[in-house]
Amino acid sequence: MKFEARVWKFPDNINTDLILPNRAFYLTPEEQVKFVFSANRPGWTDLVKPGDILIGGRNFGMGSSRPAARSLRNLKLGCLVAESINGLFFRNSVNFGFPAIECAGIEAAFNEGDIAEVSFEDYTVRNQRTGTALKASPLPDALRKLMQAGGLFQLLETEGYVAPKTAAK
Repeated sequence: MKFEARVWKFPDNINTDLILPNRAFYLTPEEQVKFVFSANRPGWTDLVKPGDILIGGRNFGMGSSRPAARSLRNLKLGCLVAESINGLFFRNSVNFGFPAIECAGIEAAFNEGDIAEVSFEDYTVRNQRTGTALKASPLPDALRKLMQAGGLFQLLETEGYVAPKTAAK
């Protein structure tokens, strides 16, 4: 998996309540995307483009186990690169097929609006403007495979362990 797109920066300790606010929690997953970061960056979902990349500080995704990673995926973001990712949020990212990796020094290496090149093949992150290249922490192959497949349920369908979803009539 490789991504090349505009960067949006977020600080340390981004809580899942900020990513997926309580008022959106009981909406459909498709409706929830309109509310992503609405508490701290109103109107952001109108500015973000498919494939854009999130750069986060430390402890990105702290808080509850709400499916905030699914909302980021449904917003069609490319991936998340953060100084550190909360463990529960990271596992939800894997399960929902939202690519996420940790990379020391990422916060200082980018300004919002820079273009990042992120490779999940050799775990490099490069800033096109400055040429700065960083090495991200590699993922275990099994977790990368889950992300590439689009998440846990998609992988189970692809490998024949569960029946594919059928369209509602």
